[in-house]
Amino acid sequence: MTDLATTDAPMTVFAAPDDEAAVQAAVAEAHATRQPLRLRAGGSKQALGQPVPQAAVLDVSGVTGITRYEPGALVIEAKAATPLAEIEAALAEHGQMLAFEPPDFRALLGSSGAPTIGGAVAGNQSGPRRVQGGACRDYLLGVRFVDGQGQLVRNGGRVMKNVTGLDLSKLQCGAYGTLGVLTEVALKVLPRPEASATLRFEGITLERGVKLFAQALTTPFEVSGAAWAEGTAWLRIEGLTAQVAYRRDKLSALLADDGPTPMDADDPAAPWSSIRDCTGFADHDGPVWRLSLKASLTPGILSALSDRLGARGMVDQGGAVLWLALPDADPAQADAIRAAIPNGQGHAMLFRGPAPLRTAVPVFQPQAPRLERIAADLCARFDPAGILNPGLMRA
Repeated sequence: MTDLATTDAPMTVFAAPDDEAAVQAAVAEAHATRQPLRLRAGGSKQALGQPVPQAAVLDVSGVTGITRYEPGALVIEAKAATPLAEIEAALAEHGQMLAFEPPDFRALLGSSGAPTIGGAVAGNQSGPRRVQGGACRDYLLGVRFVDGQGQLVRNGGRVMKNVTGLDLSKLQCGAYGTLGVLTEVALKVLPRPEASATLRFEGITLERGVKLFAQALTTPFEVSGAAWAEGTAWLRIEGLTAQVAYRRDKLSALLADDGPTPMDADDPAAPWSSIRDCTGFADHDGPVWRLSLKASLTPGILSALSDRLGARGMVDQGGAVLWLALPDADPAQADAIRAAIPNGQGHAMLFRGPAPLRTAVPVFQPQAPRLERIAADLCARFDPAGILNPGLMRA
């Protein structure tokens, strides 16, 4: 892969706090001097979003560690820069997992560093299992964060039914650090499946694949993954060993006309980590877009953009996520891609691209004026000086 998505021009480090109080002090100082900050923890996602000009790095990688883990209560709390690998290892010791299957985009983005739990929450990033169990935000119980004035804010708790006050936790999930510096998160976890099975369908058009996904996902067989790439579709089933075998056989019989082939759970050809991390496009030299769509629209949109722009596609979450690989960095692609999506029925994010392209076009889907006003009001409330990742989400 050419150097398309590596980080922009190096930035100076404004501060490298190693605890919450030090984060508060650093942000308060930046607020007082109106110093723009680019937030960084593990550093694996620095190529996401619009370039942040004239910013100094607030390096919070030292704010790390699991602070509380109660396997019996299915709850884990960790400081925001805690590596995902550390959390997943701790959960695995008790047969548990992060059910939203957080992705690792280092190969796709050409980055290094370690993905962190705070990064997953800040981007609301979820993998194939979202089609069954929901997104990261659905498992977020509470957060601690420092707003743009250096004030510490706590919200949520350690139970799903904590509804006191405004749900600022969900507001932070997907804000990419523009509304506050996450310092700690609390998440619900789930038992790890005993077994998994994958059904492979070869020679399947995307149109047929999306119909197959719709049929499978409406059965009682609890499909936890539905993906398509280059004429092959896959369905995943997870759970107790005896149940998985039964559900696999029933689903195979139901979809027999499409020629399902069972795959062993440890088959290296099983696509789920590749689909989760979009590694199929890691060696692609051009920009990569991520579209969230009404699943029934996905085949037509991919066909249209393939004809017009030479796009190639991979599909996740039953057709609701379409990854597009484009052959060049022509800025006109942004308008063409977004024009292909019917109004109000999806959105497109430039997930990977060179800095000139990410400067020339809106990386995130432009919002309707009413929603843009709400977003601007929220930023003004939480970050009145506009110092936290300024411009990262809006050009």
